[in-house]
Amino acid sequence: MLLNLQALILSYKTTTANDIAKILLRKNLKIATAESCTGGLLSSRLTDVEGSSAFIHANFITYSNHAKHRFLDVSEETLRKYGAVSEECAREMAQGLSRLTGSDIVLCTTGIAGPAASEHKPVGLLYVACGYNDNIVVEKFELNPNYSRKNMKFMFSEKALNLVYNIIK
Repeated sequence: MLLNLQALILSYKTTTANDIAKILLRKNLKIATAESCTGGLLSSRLTDVEGSSAFIHANFITYSNHAKHRFLDVSEETLRKYGAVSEECAREMAQGLSRLTGSDIVLCTTGIAGPAASEHKPVGLLYVACGYNDNIVVEKFELNPNYSRKNMKFMFSEKALNLVYNIIK
């Protein structure tokens, strides 16, 4: 059974962008995002916070492989060998975003929101990369593939917010 977005939010522990914003402001940190599968939702949730210009440095949507390569310098070999939805791609997205923006924190998403899956990668597969203090952490998540695309994108953005929150708190 598919959950609607309201039920999903109520049933899932959420980390708000406000919680993250408080930490970023207190520590005087700037964040940049590069999104694929979340399509700007992560950026939107962060910029929903009043005064977000004080902690957001840059936000990119690099949906295509071409954009990942051109703007974030993800290698064509990585994209060919591992694919855009991979730990390797997420790591290179974070490395490229860090070089491009010089931000204190970088946060990147790549995954499959559905409804179609690839042969080896299911709907609900997500990689989130977070760079902070010269370290990049990449986490893999596999969510229920029965969520709608819209709910999946929300869940993906929530996983990314949780990761950055746990790293910077």
